[in-house]
Amino acid sequence: MDKYEVLKKYFGYDSFREGQEMLIDAVLKGQDALGIMPTGAGKSICYQVPALLLPGVTLVVSPLISLMKDQVQSLNQAGIHAAYINSSLTEGQIAKALGLAAQGAYKIIYVAPERLESYGFLQFAAKAQITMLTVDEAHCISQWGQDFRPSYLKIVQFIRRLPRRPVISAFTATATETVQDDIVCVLGLRNPTVLVTGFDRKNLYFAVETPRKKDAYLLHYVQEHAGDSGVIYCATRKSVEAVCEKLAAVRIPVTRYHAGLSGEERKQNQEDFIYDRKPVMVATNAFGMGIDKSNVRYVIHYNMPQSLENYYQEAGRAGRDGEPGECILLYSPQDMVTNRFLLGSKEQNAEMTEEQLAAIRERDEERLQAMYHYCMTRNCLREYILHYFGEQGSGRCENCSNCRKEFEEVNVTEEGRQIIRCILEMRQRYGVNVVAGTLLGDNRARLKEYHVSDYPSYGSLKGHTEAEIKEIINQMIVEGVLAQTRDRYALLRIAPKAQGILKGEEELFLKRPLHADPPPAPNGQMAGDFDIVSPKRKKSDILNSRGLELFETLRKLRMEIAREEAVPPYMIFSDKTLVDMCVKLPGDKKEMLNVSGVGENKYQKYGERFLRQMKEYTGGIRRDTTNGR
Repeated sequence: MDKYEVLKKYFGYDSFREGQEMLIDAVLKGQDALGIMPTGAGKSICYQVPALLLPGVTLVVSPLISLMKDQVQSLNQAGIHAAYINSSLTEGQIAKALGLAAQGAYKIIYVAPERLESYGFLQFAAKAQITMLTVDEAHCISQWGQDFRPSYLKIVQFIRRLPRRPVISAFTATATETVQDDIVCVLGLRNPTVLVTGFDRKNLYFAVETPRKKDAYLLHYVQEHAGDSGVIYCATRKSVEAVCEKLAAVRIPVTRYHAGLSGEERKQNQEDFIYDRKPVMVATNAFGMGIDKSNVRYVIHYNMPQSLENYYQEAGRAGRDGEPGECILLYSPQDMVTNRFLLGSKEQNAEMTEEQLAAIRERDEERLQAMYHYCMTRNCLREYILHYFGEQGSGRCENCSNCRKEFEEVNVTEEGRQIIRCILEMRQRYGVNVVAGTLLGDNRARLKEYHVSDYPSYGSLKGHTEAEIKEIINQMIVEGVLAQTRDRYALLRIAPKAQGILKGEEELFLKRPLHADPPPAPNGQMAGDFDIVSPKRKKSDILNSRGLELFETLRKLRMEIAREEAVPPYMIFSDKTLVDMCVKLPGDKKEMLNVSGVGENKYQKYGERFLRQMKEYTGGIRRDTTNGR
C-alpha cells in the first residue's frame, strides 16, 4: 500500500492538501520535518499517513488529554489502531496499553510529555521499535512561544535515552520565525524539511467590532446563528460565568469551561459541546487546544486576547472542515487593562534567571501591543495577520470587516506634527494616555502632577476628542512614524519617519468609517451595533432549498448514529462530507466512496444507512440539489 492508497482507504480523500505530501515524503525517507500549518490545514495527516507506512510504532507527544482522546477516537473510527497514555488512565490501564503496544497492537501512540520520564514507559521505549516521534503543538518547546511548557523539554531528554534515534517530526499552527528557529534548535532537528504552508485561511471571515453594548451584540449574533456551533472566548472566569448565564437565560443551548470548574464538570461540559448537545461554548483560553471539532461555525472573542498567536490559534477553531467560519473580536479599551493585569500575575518558571524572565515579559508586552494594533487598524485584517507571521498578502482580502466597510481618507498631517512636537517636548517619557490628555488640554489630577500645562503643545488639539487623538497616534505607530517601548509602560518614541512629517516632506492620512454614527433603531439599540456581515459562501450558495432539506435530514441521521455509538457527530462525517453527499447524490458503494471524506472503513460502518436515507428522500430519483436556480 502506498501513501495515496492509505489516504483514500482510511481518510476518504483522493488527494493531499498543500504541503502535506512534501512532509510525508521527507519522513518516509528518514528525514526530520517541521510543519508550520494553520489550524484546519491537515497537520495530523502529515504524521498519521507515514505512521501507517513505516515499520514499528509512532509516538505522538501531545500536551492535552482532550487532544489525545479526540485523535485516538477519530483514528479508531477510521479503522486505525491507536492508543493514548496519560494521567486520565489508571496504572493498570497504562500497563495493559503498554503491553499491547509491545505486541505491536498499535501503530500510533499518543503520550503526554510528563509520561516520557516514567519508569514503565522508558522500559517500553527501550524495547519497542519506535520509528518516528512526532511533537504536536511544537511551539510549546520554545520559551519565546506564547504557550511555553517546561514539560516539553523532557522530549529532548527522552530522545537521548532511546537506543536508536527515530525520525523526528514537529508541527504547530502558529510560530514566528524566531519560534521556528527555536523549535529546530531545542529539538535538535537534523537538516529538517521545513514547510510553512501559509497562514491564510481563506474560508474564515475576520472582524473587529466595538459595539456600544457587547452583551446585546452577542445575544443578537448567537440568536441569528441558531443551530450553529460556536465558541465564545472571555478573558476571565467571571466573564465566562456572566456571558453563559445571559445566553442560557434566553434558552440558548450553552455550556462553559474554565479552570475554576471541577475536572468532572469540565469533562461533562466539553462532551456536551463536542456531541452537539450544547453547541455553544463560553470559555477562557483554557479550552480548545486539541479540540478537533470540525463544524464550529463561529468563534467570538468577548475580550481582546494577549497576542496574535493566541488569537489566530483560537479563532482558527472555526471552519476546520473548510466550510465558511466567522472570527469576530469584540474590542473595548478595558481589554488592555485586563490583559496587563493577567500578564503581570502570570505564573513564572522558577528555573529561569531574572534576565530570562525580563526578556519574556518584554516579549509579552510586544505581543500585546501588536494585538492592540490589530484591533485599531483600518487596513485589511487578514493582511495584518499574515504580515505579523512573516507573509505578504494581496493588500485587500474582501473577506474581513475592514475590507467590507466604506472609509474616507482624512489628511491628519498637521495633527501628526502636533503629536510629534508634544512627545519631543516631553522628552519621550510618557505613553499614549498622557500625550493624548496633554494635547486635549485635559485638567485631570494625574496630568496636573506631571505639570503638562507647562508644555507649549498643551491644548493644541483641544478641538478634537481624546478618541480621535488616540486613533491618529495609533495610525502613526502602525505606519512606523512612532514607536513604543517594549514594556508595560509602552512609552511613545519618535521614529526616523517622523522627520518627514515635521519637515513637510510627507503627509499622514487616516481612514475613518463613512458611517461611524448610525441612527438609533426603534428598539433603542444602535442600528450599527447589529450590522453583522456574514462570509461570502454558505451552504445555501452550494445547495438549493431541496438540497438544504436533504442536508438537515442527513444531519439528523448523523446525530442518531452518533448517539448510538457514543461518538461526536463530526467523527461520523463532517459537514463538508454531508454537503458533498447532497451535491453528488451517490447511489451505490462506488459512488459513495467518491464523496470527500468517505473512506472504506467508514463506508462499511455507515455508508449503507446514508445511501438508504438519500434514496428514501429522493424516491430513488436522481435529482440535482446543487445551486442551479
